[in-house]
Amino acid sequence: MPRPPANRQRKPPHPLPQDVATAASSRGLTPLAYMLRVLNDPGASKQRRDRMAVVAAPSYFRNRAEPRKPQDLVEHNCINLRLATHGGLYAWEFTRGSRELKVRVDGQLFFNTTTQMLYAALNGLGMAYLPEGLVQPHIAKGRLKRVLEDWCPAYPGYHLYYPSRRQPSAAFAILVEALRHRG
Repeated sequence: MPRPPANRQRKPPHPLPQDVATAASSRGLTPLAYMLRVLNDPGASKQRRDRMAVVAAPSYFRNRAEPRKPQDLVEHNCINLRLATHGGLYAWEFTRGSRELKVRVDGQLFFNTTTQMLYAALNGLGMAYLPEGLVQPHIAKGRLKRVLEDWCPAYPGYHLYYPSRRQPSAAFAILVEALRHRG
């Protein structure tokens, strides 16, 4: 079973894009120029949609029935995410048709990061609610099993929050403008 890395030098359990500075220098570009080239890639989707996924290791389901609807989660050990800035636990969000649910799940484990939640799920300690991109490689290799997929709708990507300033740097202004036009 995968274990958390003993030191920070090990690679994370999921594939990550190459470091921006390294990728830029290998192409003879500045990091900002590289990021703008990536953002303006015509092959990139203009309407990026992300999804969450409810997952657990196959070993977790050996003696438990898989949930068929969000209400079934009360019978499971769920791995929770503690929101440090909000002082509480994240409520799992589900949608099916016009029905929307926010479910506060119970479990023995609480973490501050999704990486810790992923390790716990991979080790069969419970069910986790994680970004699809983070768990997809593990689902493909059979290390995680996805459930309640039809209850996990797409949402419109990520948002950039930044302080409004009268005089942002030119590089930051270009980056914000590129992100705005990407979709």
